Amino acid sequence: MLEFNKILWAAIVALGLSAPPALAGTDQQNLVDRARIAVDDLKADREFGNARDLLKQAKGVMIVPTLVKGGFFFGGEGGEGVLLTRNGANEWSHPAFYTLASASFGFQIGLEQSELVLIVMSDRALNDFMADEFKIGAQAGLAIVTLGSEAEASTTTNLHPDIIVWSSATGAYAGVTLNGSLIKPRDSWNEAYYGRPESVRDIVSKRAVKNPGAAGLRQELASIS
Repeated sequence: MLEFNKILWAAIVALGLSAPPALAGTDQQNLVDRARIAVDDLKADREFGNARDLLKQAKGVMIVPTLVKGGFFFGGEGGEGVLLTRNGANEWSHPAFYTLASASFGFQIGLEQSELVLIVMSDRALNDFMADEFKIGAQAGLAIVTLGSEAEASTTTNLHPDIIVWSSATGAYAGVTLNGSLIKPRDSWNEAYYGRPESVRDIVSKRAVKNPGAAGLRQELASIS
């Protein structure tokens, strides 16, 4: 498992997707601003459907404004994202920063960029996200569905999804495959954005720190939930 995780990160480095060390919070604020745009794009998508109601029940959301996938023979997928949680008063936390990476093998040619929003519907899934390392597909019994008819059907039956995925992708690939993706908190970015080291749980659960630069993203989420 450890060796495979190293391969995942090596794939992202090979594709040139690893971000350089942040300077004075500039990279973090840029990501937060792009996350707000991704949420706005989600609102305009015809597949948005019942997501407005889903967000009213959501425990949190992870937003990856630019997920890049590409390669020749050896493919990789990666991007930076933010996690926010919602309380009962429909108030969203300030963002915690993450990196998402995965790897695949086989004949692949092309490059795809996607916006990705993961709507976190259960406490179990939220706790998994807040762990030091979370691998999609490794947690037995964690139900993940795609936004649209699949998600609507799940929520109107006894099937209660833990995570609902929305993505908007263009490029040579048909879609985004998240199974096997590794999601890790980006501690250095959290420290740069808030001016002191804080755990993800302190940021999104205990709400121990704030940054006024996140106001637009938080308001955008509140406006649709």
